[in-house]
Amino acid sequence: MSERDWPLWEVFVRPKRGMSHGHVGSLHAPDADLALRNARDVYTRRQEGVSIWVVPSADITASSPDEKGSFFDPAADKVYRHPTFYDVPDDVDYL
Repeated sequence: MSERDWPLWEVFVRPKRGMSHGHVGSLHAPDADLALRNARDVYTRRQEGVSIWVVPSADITASSPDEKGSFFDPAADKVYRHPTFYDVPDDVDYL
């Protein structure tokens, strides 16, 4: 298998404990182990992260930006999911 045939991997890095992983980029590698090592070398050279995920790009399914309206519209009719729907009592300091 030549480098040209290596699968594409998406890289996610968590910058600190307690934070979420965020997508930082992509790279090509022949397997998961090498993808993880290459991701460490490329995306956390200055110790920017505490955890790395690598995921084959072919295994990611995403919504299409063209379907934004029809895909996300059902959430708009559930106003009870928004914090502005509820009245907060005056004696509640932190919510």
